[in-house]
Amino acid sequence: MYEGRWIFLLLILAMIAVNYLHILFLRVPILGLAAFCLWFFRDPERKPPADPTLAVSPADGTVTHVDEFDEGQFFKCRMKRVSIFLSVFDVHVNRTPIAGEVLYTEGRGGLYLDARHPEASTLNESLFWVFGSKNHPDKAVAVKQITGAIARRIVPWAKFGESMERGERFGMIRFGSRTDLYLPLDSEVLVSVGEKVKGGETPVARMAS
Repeated sequence: MYEGRWIFLLLILAMIAVNYLHILFLRVPILGLAAFCLWFFRDPERKPPADPTLAVSPADGTVTHVDEFDEGQFFKCRMKRVSIFLSVFDVHVNRTPIAGEVLYTEGRGGLYLDARHPEASTLNESLFWVFGSKNHPDKAVAVKQITGAIARRIVPWAKFGESMERGERFGMIRFGSRTDLYLPLDSEVLVSVGEKVKGGETPVARMAS
């Protein structure tokens, strides 16, 4: 709820103004918008599976791509990619797929294409994260938070070098977006296109030992 504090403040001020000016027909729309925002900023608890070799989904949403991609921002090699589209009805808190340190983070400016657009991953504004061990960077994974046509704000919570548990919250994207998960080629992807996933809970891949 904290990330929506300014939105809630504006809605409260709007309701005060409506009551003061007696513009009564605006009460219901403002209350409806406030209810939607309360629901949007929900942050339910999630429990990762017991098996530590399973990487969990970094976001709630629908899997739109399962493919291989030449990742050039950090790993600079071909990796498996799982893309997840978050509608305005999904929880927008992002969670770490595996346990490890924040090895790298970099934000890049860009466009605000619809998050389902094929080029959104490379052209849209984004924030790139790498999680894993300094001793085994080849086993690390990456998560790219990508803005969309409606989502224009990526909110990071984790810091470079911070140690993270699997399924721990590291940030969020406001109002519809996309999250790409990059995995080593020797990992086994466990989800398919069209599947609904839950951040921090749904197993999306089995990591090689």
